[in-house]
Amino acid sequence: MQSYVKREALIEDVREALARTGFFLSDRHGERGLCFDFVARRDDQLLIIKVLQNVDALSKATADELRVIARTLRGAPVVIGERSGTGSLEEGVIYTRFDVPILSRKTFLEFFEEGVPPFIYSAPGGLYVRLDAEALRRLREDRQLSLGSLAEMAGVSRRTIQMYLEGMSASIDVATRLEEVLGEPLVMPVDPFSIMREVKEALRSPVVLEAFEKALFQRLQRLGFDVLPTVRSPFDAFTQHDEKTLLTGVESPDTNLERKAAVVSNISRVVERDAVLFVDRRSIRVTIQGLPVITREELKKVKDRDAVEDLIEERKG
Repeated sequence: MQSYVKREALIEDVREALARTGFFLSDRHGERGLCFDFVARRDDQLLIIKVLQNVDALSKATADELRVIARTLRGAPVVIGERSGTGSLEEGVIYTRFDVPILSRKTFLEFFEEGVPPFIYSAPGGLYVRLDAEALRRLREDRQLSLGSLAEMAGVSRRTIQMYLEGMSASIDVATRLEEVLGEPLVMPVDPFSIMREVKEALRSPVVLEAFEKALFQRLQRLGFDVLPTVRSPFDAFTQHDEKTLLTGVESPDTNLERKAAVVSNISRVVERDAVLFVDRRSIRVTIQGLPVITREELKKVKDRDAVEDLIEERKG
């Protein structure tokens, strides 16, 4: 119970900080076990946010889906946490787990509230910084230092100096020595959202679909849509074609339609994507909580993708 209270307080801290700095936030959907807690947008910047006390709780499956959702929505995933199994997260350091950036609460708040970027990132082998390769090259040429001389000053090999000049990161100790001997700053700030590896594939784990979901997605695909099911999200799939992406909710036997529609509609407004709810049973309602509703029978009757989009457009709240 105490852990739950601390996580709730951490989530509220993060939300309040983002609201103060001009972000438009989705409501918290309140369901545990999902890959993100809320989304936040400021102008063109969209964040898909997960908050954990212990960041070791971030599983590979959750991270994969978080990255795919961020890629699909053209946003950035981020995990905010307090500690890992080895202790508290250090301030001013970007961590990663399964290619998702992880920041401590204080690092996150300093970045968004005070504009103070982190300069250090964690990678196998220790903590590293990015060097300004252009500045290093200029200083070496201005002072007519050979690779060997510079390598001796830094305590590394000639090959390593050459790699720094080509953009390779350095350990904190080496960077500090280089700045001391050259008398100028070389360490560059790191954008927490530029270090995520490009996602080039859909969810790799098989998605188990209920009968209605399976039939629905097959029908949408026959109509010309690409369908990307989700597992750990408040919505059930992305339905796509060309540059258009629809957040897609699907009725299931245990679905509270009012609740699902409210959550999906709220997220769609923040991520600035249209959304739709497909239901199995007959319904006289064409919207729920402002979300367009399409029944199984209606989808059977439409002739093409344009007809589906026309229905959604007509019923948008």
